[in-house]
Amino acid sequence: MRVYVPLTLSGLAEAHKAGELGPGPLTAYAVTPALREWYVSDDIEELEYAALSRAAQASLRLLAVDRQVPRRRVVVALDVPDGQAAADPDRGLDPSALGEVRIAAAVRLTDAAAVHLDAEDAERDVAAAADALGAADLGDDDAQFTVDGAEDHELMWYATQEIPNLIE
Repeated sequence: MRVYVPLTLSGLAEAHKAGELGPGPLTAYAVTPALREWYVSDDIEELEYAALSRAAQASLRLLAVDRQVPRRRVVVALDVPDGQAAADPDRGLDPSALGEVRIAAAVRLTDAAAVHLDAEDAERDVAAAADALGAADLGDDDAQFTVDGAEDHELMWYATQEIPNLIE
């Protein structure tokens, strides 16, 4: 199963140093039955992109909490055995939890398939989105417009061998 783990650049640096993402449990995003129902598509590439987008939103939330880290969303794509990632049935169709899965234990970084990261030119919009997230959650339309602006930036794809260069 392909899962997407939201991080920050600092979190990626820590994972690189430790050689693993963890400790568990880890929150990740994947193509779950609830995500399939919400997205209404049978195209696996579209569904994977939706799961990646959910992880990017979760990375933005991590940035909103930690103002000291670079303002770039980070998502690590991992392939894990199907039984290792579990969706919480009680959160089922909760809009904030669509595609959310839990991985019980740490995962070796060598199991990562790729890293997705904002380009440097996205930092300004991502920073504004992180700052506006609380107001957007409370229903402020202008703040939501700002948050949506971060989603206009596609995450760049990097091979795992490039991680040392990304965290410098």
